[in-house]
Amino acid sequence: MSTAVVVEAPGSHRLVPHEPREPGPGEALVRVHAVGICGSDREVYQGNRPEGYVRYPLTPGHEWSGTVVAVGAGAPAALVGRKVVGEGFRNCQVCDRCHAGETTLCTAGYEETGFTEPGAMAPTLTLPARLLHPLPDDADLTAAALLEPAACIAAAALKARAVPGERVAVVGTGTLGMFAVQFLAAASPAELLVVGTRDDREALSRRFGATAFRTKDQSLPDDLDVVIETAGSADAARTAAGLPRRGGRLVLTGIPAPGADGLDPTDLVVRQLEVHTVFGAPPDAWAHTVRMFGAGLLDPLPLVTHELPLAEFPDAIELVGSGDPKVGKVLLRP
Repeated sequence: MSTAVVVEAPGSHRLVPHEPREPGPGEALVRVHAVGICGSDREVYQGNRPEGYVRYPLTPGHEWSGTVVAVGAGAPAALVGRKVVGEGFRNCQVCDRCHAGETTLCTAGYEETGFTEPGAMAPTLTLPARLLHPLPDDADLTAAALLEPAACIAAAALKARAVPGERVAVVGTGTLGMFAVQFLAAASPAELLVVGTRDDREALSRRFGATAFRTKDQSLPDDLDVVIETAGSADAARTAAGLPRRGGRLVLTGIPAPGADGLDPTDLVVRQLEVHTVFGAPPDAWAHTVRMFGAGLLDPLPLVTHELPLAEFPDAIELVGSGDPKVGKVLLRP
């Protein structure tokens, strides 16, 4: 019998029998190939996710890949049999922010697959077909399971607007940081610096296109054109803010703990930094990610270190929070 993970409440989960939900009008039924686990899934399990951004009981799973097996009335029949990934935000489509393409800022309120709506830690997932992004027929679905975090970084890369010949940097060497390196490398920079806390990430950073690597306690430049921060700590944000030249561009993607000391507004104003932030991925970022992946410019597979069956969900959660430098991206295989 096929099963799904259900987190009943913080710290409590069980495996339940899974029956596919037939797609309604405008929906698609997807057979899940793999689902990734990130820090936000750990927050769901531990009960640390902010109020309003989770709804229990819940089947988690917002990073996934799969194949469409059926569609409901009004959904394109051509989707059946296609390999796909899908956006998580269930936007209303009619508010001013949705019409502007800023679906992650939907004024109707927050709804997202794997947090307030059933996620992909199950053999199948039923969702609005409009959220799907078809992949090339020969796409590696294991690699594609990482395209959700990649899309979040694509949003940062689009805001950064790096052009060939600029000097750029990434602060953070986790999954998001390694995607940021790949997106910036595709812009043909004159220099691509990666700043991290662990020397053992240098080789992978250079494999993805970095031209230099330093730890944050080493001497760092202050004259770069573009900097993307991915580490999710106030310290990383401050480090990142010190790297751009006057008038440079800074994009923050990490979410520090509430109450963290922020950036110095006087410094931002005097240096006339252009500062952007990212929360989630709107459709244009998803489309950019899928194009990059299809063109062979994104290589997620080296980031995957563990693949476990769905029944080992608690072990996967522990791996993600272990702090072990040998643990990269953890996938569950329904």
